[in-house]
Amino acid sequence: MGHGIAQIFCAAGHKVCIHDPADDVLQVAPGKVREIFELLGQDPSGVDNLSLHDSLDTVVAEVELVIEAAPENLELKQGIFEKLTETTGSGTILASNTSGIPISQIAARSSQPERIVGTHFWNPPHLVPLVEVIQGERTDTAIVEETIQLLTAVGKTAVHAKKDIPGFIGNRMQHALKREAIALVENGVCDAETVDLVVKEGFGMRFGVMGPLENSDLVGLNLTLAIHETLLTHLDISDGPQQLLQDKVSAGELGMSVGQGFRSWTPEEAEAQRNKMRDHLVQYARQRIKDRSEH
Repeated sequence: MGHGIAQIFCAAGHKVCIHDPADDVLQVAPGKVREIFELLGQDPSGVDNLSLHDSLDTVVAEVELVIEAAPENLELKQGIFEKLTETTGSGTILASNTSGIPISQIAARSSQPERIVGTHFWNPPHLVPLVEVIQGERTDTAIVEETIQLLTAVGKTAVHAKKDIPGFIGNRMQHALKREAIALVENGVCDAETVDLVVKEGFGMRFGVMGPLENSDLVGLNLTLAIHETLLTHLDISDGPQQLLQDKVSAGELGMSVGQGFRSWTPEEAEAQRNKMRDHLVQYARQRIKDRSEH
């Protein structure tokens, strides 16, 4: 994740400093960033904007923005931001790339929580344009606005999550869909392959050009209301992971990596799906880069 974020800012002409406590991870960073430039068909000399630093204190002393991309561990992130508050200037934006931990919890041990904001880059960040900018309970609104402006300037689609709730915006919608999808299989309505086909060959085809509320406006809110009055009481409302998911994980059926999850996968099938997803995202990202360069 960190390599992709670094590449985005390098490509936009910003000087980017990378720190990682593991030296072996740090030393391979330029090569990883260069690979992304080549993947996207961009000038790989952009990697010259990158510098490596083995000391967190020195690297953040004079920067305008710090983006933390550490593992999803609350105590670890709290410690990082507690230290960053002490080692950065008062005008430095401190951003966490958490995918779901509330920003207010991450900032709880900081003496300046007003400088701490969430920047949830969707993975892989150099291919997926969205970044959710999350305003914590004590985040200064000016910090949020400045972060959105900066992300927009480097080509990202930055959106403002005005309330600091678990899962923010995208993951809440994504996992609401997954919960219902798992329930359909668990309750014997259909198999997993059918669920995927219904999304890919049905309503999912609209999502590339029209969001769910745009679609509601298109068909009419009166129709949406009528459907909800009939349907919503029948949807899954489990307040925890479904038993089917728990059983599969307990049985070691973890997905493509082991050949069995909700569906069965040969190594060849799994690799083909990974390549299909990668090629789709790369094509989209290259087109966005081309469109930006022409404007």
